[in-house]
Amino acid sequence: MTASSRRILRLTGPDTFDFLQGLITNDIARLDQGLVYAALLTPQGKYIADFFLKADGDVVLLDADEAQADMLVQRLSMYKLRADVTIEQTELHLHRGTGPAPEDALPDPRHPALGWRAYRDSAQPDDTTDWDALRVTHMIPQAGVDLTPDSFILEMGFERIGGVDFRKGCFVGQEVTARMKHKTELRKGLAKVSITGDADAGTQITADGKPAGTLLTRSGNEALAYLRFDRATGAMQAQDATLTRID
Repeated sequence: MTASSRRILRLTGPDTFDFLQGLITNDIARLDQGLVYAALLTPQGKYIADFFLKADGDVVLLDADEAQADMLVQRLSMYKLRADVTIEQTELHLHRGTGPAPEDALPDPRHPALGWRAYRDSAQPDDTTDWDALRVTHMIPQAGVDLTPDSFILEMGFERIGGVDFRKGCFVGQEVTARMKHKTELRKGLAKVSITGDADAGTQITADGKPAGTLLTRSGNEALAYLRFDRATGAMQAQDATLTRID
């Protein structure tokens, strides 16, 4: 994913903060500390979209995946009802990097290794950072590749990467998400695997001939995978590749 594959939306109006607080998985009050990473879920607790929020005075910027942006605007507008909130496109561009952060940048809240993000009027020059390698190393899922409409955010590590707050109060899908945290042991979820051989993202992973998960983002000889933990205890197969769980 490149910086140009993001769309920056602007939310304005006196009800903006309360409106978002009742919908998203994270606490909007954290905006006074920097970027907030959050998701929007279905009432059944399944993933719809993930995004970053930035406060700019009374305005909130929403940094979304380009492929999800139109759908996200539609969903937010559906929930808006009589709330005094305006959602509009901006001409801003995402800039990001892993070196020293410029004055207008804020740390990526998911992991320190992911560096900083900034929003500017001009597009970012060529970015040579291997973001997939960083994501795989630190088990950071990405929209459209690792995160799908079948995903539950706790299975995909959102608590570890700061994408959900269970003390903030209600949000859409909160009941199912809280039940997964407090009443069940996760039997499936995001994991890192070593991989040798050829296999495409989205390929089914098997163990002893039984379905064990799905291959996700790959970087070199490591990859992310969605696994059934009880079957991911030894060597696994995906197409012509052999996999072993390492985290």
